Amino acid sequence: MNVGKRLVRYALLYKKMIIAALLMLTVSVAAELAGPFIAKKMIDDHILGIETSWYETTKGEDAVQYEGKWYKRGSYFAEGENRGEEVRVLQVNRHFYFTNASLPFDGERSVKNNSLTVTKGEEIFSVPVEKISAKQVVSFYQPEILRIIKLLGFYFGLLVLATFFQYGQGFYLQKAANRVIQKMRTDIFEHIGRLPIRYFDNLPAGKVVARITNDTEAIRELYVTVLSTFFTSTIYITGIYIALFILDVRLALICLILLPILYVWMIVYRKYASKYNHVIRSKVSDINATINESIQGMNIIQAFRREKLTEKEFEELNNTHFHYQNKLLSLNSFTSHNLVNVLRNITFVAFIWYFGGGSIGVGTFVTLGVLYAFVDYINRLFQPVTGIVNQLANLEQALVAGERVFRLLDEEGIPVEDQRIHRYKGDVIFDSVFFGYKEEEYVLKDISFSAKQGETVALVGHTGSGKSSIMNLLFRFYDCNEGKILIDGQDIKNIPYQAVREHMGIVLQDPYLFTGTIATNVTLENNKITKEKMEESLKAVGADKVLQNLENGYEEPVIEKGSTLSSGQRQLISFARALAYDPAILILDEATSSIDTETEAIIQEAMEVLKKGRTTFIIAHRLSTIKNADQILVLEKGEIMEKGDHEELMKKQGRYYQMYQIQQGNNAEKAG
Repeated sequence: MNVGKRLVRYALLYKKMIIAALLMLTVSVAAELAGPFIAKKMIDDHILGIETSWYETTKGEDAVQYEGKWYKRGSYFAEGENRGEEVRVLQVNRHFYFTNASLPFDGERSVKNNSLTVTKGEEIFSVPVEKISAKQVVSFYQPEILRIIKLLGFYFGLLVLATFFQYGQGFYLQKAANRVIQKMRTDIFEHIGRLPIRYFDNLPAGKVVARITNDTEAIRELYVTVLSTFFTSTIYITGIYIALFILDVRLALICLILLPILYVWMIVYRKYASKYNHVIRSKVSDINATINESIQGMNIIQAFRREKLTEKEFEELNNTHFHYQNKLLSLNSFTSHNLVNVLRNITFVAFIWYFGGGSIGVGTFVTLGVLYAFVDYINRLFQPVTGIVNQLANLEQALVAGERVFRLLDEEGIPVEDQRIHRYKGDVIFDSVFFGYKEEEYVLKDISFSAKQGETVALVGHTGSGKSSIMNLLFRFYDCNEGKILIDGQDIKNIPYQAVREHMGIVLQDPYLFTGTIATNVTLENNKITKEKMEESLKAVGADKVLQNLENGYEEPVIEKGSTLSSGQRQLISFARALAYDPAILILDEATSSIDTETEAIIQEAMEVLKKGRTTFIIAHRLSTIKNADQILVLEKGEIMEKGDHEELMKKQGRYYQMYQIQQGNNAEKAG
């Protein structure tokens, strides 16, 4: 399904508000477009209407007295009412004249010696006339004044109505747009939570943030501004063309040429704008990613004096973004007002050519009112055309942004299932497991071992030996390529992701704390974890001794990543978090590597109690911390080289023995 259709599907989620907005918009446009028709009626029927036939009558409504006699316009006579002699009131230049004679035809007028001469081609005739004073002209206009005031009042009422409905359509359209974007952002954020960890291996966080913020904001402009402008313009153009066809079919057909020209111009514009916008949106993501990375690593940048290099890298991205923004700006400048001016000129040339063959006035093929309406409608026609052209840039930006957002939403995510399983015992078996982050590049090869409930299994080895990869598989952040991983005899691939992780706890080498308080970082706002259980967990790991000096205790505010706390304090909170969830399987990934000796002693003392009844996996570089492990796996290049407890491995005097001796020697040197 293409981007446009998917954007429409999102809009249809709130179709009631959008339909209400469009109905209000239609009423508003119809009210506004009634203006030229009302003006035409005022000009032709009332302002120029006094030149129509008048008849002698008696004193009464709409009757006008002139030279002792009463006259009334023919259109104001009731059916069956007696009419006297026909008379005419005619305008020549700026003066008005009265005559009892009838006019066989109308044309170019001239007055000389109280004689009116009318010329039309080779035809000429003359009639006697009397010049009317300004006061008498006003009296002939008297019946029209009330009617003109009523038309003006009616038009003013329509404008008020149009304003009210214009406000309503803007309010509901923007409300619907905000709802759509709210829904879209929620969908994206939920989807990100379901994406496999593998997806984030090669995608900077800044690029994901750009999808949720910058790209969705561009899409919001589509629903608020572009959609509103296109709908308004479409209804305006449709209404204007209907009015033009009512006034004159031939001129309306000439004006229809605008539509294919506009369509072709849009295709040409989109061809180039799409290319530029893809680059611009991509560079915005890269800029966000660079800023995010720089902020995260600012201490390293400053420590190694890399400010200039970082600034140069950022400047290259910024210059590329600036270059393509300028290209898009040039394209927009060329296709906006220039396009409208060209189309406007073409239309008015056609208009002048069309009307150039005939004179404009009473009795000709077009009246002054029709001419006014034509000019007004043609001027109005270019307002929506300008609106459409000016919104092409926003439309293209929104479509490109939509393409990027939907590409993210199309990434296959992990299904969220409500299925829960009872707390398993924690018997773990790895059976001939092979795994690689890339196809055919295995980082784990034929890994086989078992861990029973309550046992502690330690994983040791040099960096890159596969220790963390084993834990990633156990947590199902990734699935193995070959072999099986069993928990209580059940293949974890047959257990929903959430159910597997529900009874696991993990403490990372670099603990991550969220914005909130110490208490919320332990409970993660899980209603099942009571305040008492939270406090017990913190005390169990000895955190009360380390955190007791904080002003607000467990309600001490924690900012992003817990940067105001020491590494030991963060690690203790992370321990308490894992324990509060009472996991059947506990994973400690280098959990004590960043803790000072005093804090480590506190944790080691608590861990002996906490490990009872749980299957515990420890990834450690300090071999002294795993001497009491039930089983130690020595890994090298993704393979288990040795297996056994501390005593057994020391007796073998193999790799573990060498590693232990080296560490003991280093420690002795440091102590010396």
